[in-house]
Amino acid sequence: MKKLLTRSMVCAVLGMSTLAMAQDAAPEAVKAPSADAVRDTWNYFYKGQGQGPVLVEAKLCTEVAKEGPNKFECTAEVGPEGVKANTNVMLWQAYLVPQGDSVEDVMVQTKQGTVVRETKDVKLKGDGWRARQWTGVRLNKPGTWTVSIMRGDQVLKELQVKVQ
Repeated sequence: MKKLLTRSMVCAVLGMSTLAMAQDAAPEAVKAPSADAVRDTWNYFYKGQGQGPVLVEAKLCTEVAKEGPNKFECTAEVGPEGVKANTNVMLWQAYLVPQGDSVEDVMVQTKQGTVVRETKDVKLKGDGWRARQWTGVRLNKPGTWTVSIMRGDQVLKELQVKVQ
């Protein structure tokens, strides 16, 4: 009986802890977009075929969730202190791609200083409101690195990272 009581007490405490954590992690208040912004987004998604992707967000991450409520989200972003050489780093990206489009001219390029070390192709599909992609980048030597997202010769975004 004593073991059952102890297990019950542990379950009750864990249940209350989980409830308290859920209350602490209340959803962030999000500002509603204007009607014009929503209309523009709808029009682009449904009628913007052939115009290419819109890069909405990009981050350097050491972890992307494979399941759960944060599935496919960057859950551990690289901080300003950078990373150690050979750390597994991914460039997490979120795009709006017009419905039904396939985009194959986006690249991720890594440079150490001014030297290009690697270029990888990124393929995107307009299957839903948000096309997410994460591309592994190799940062194997100490120094200042630049990770760029490019479409043709146009740079969509550059991120700097220190490697120790």
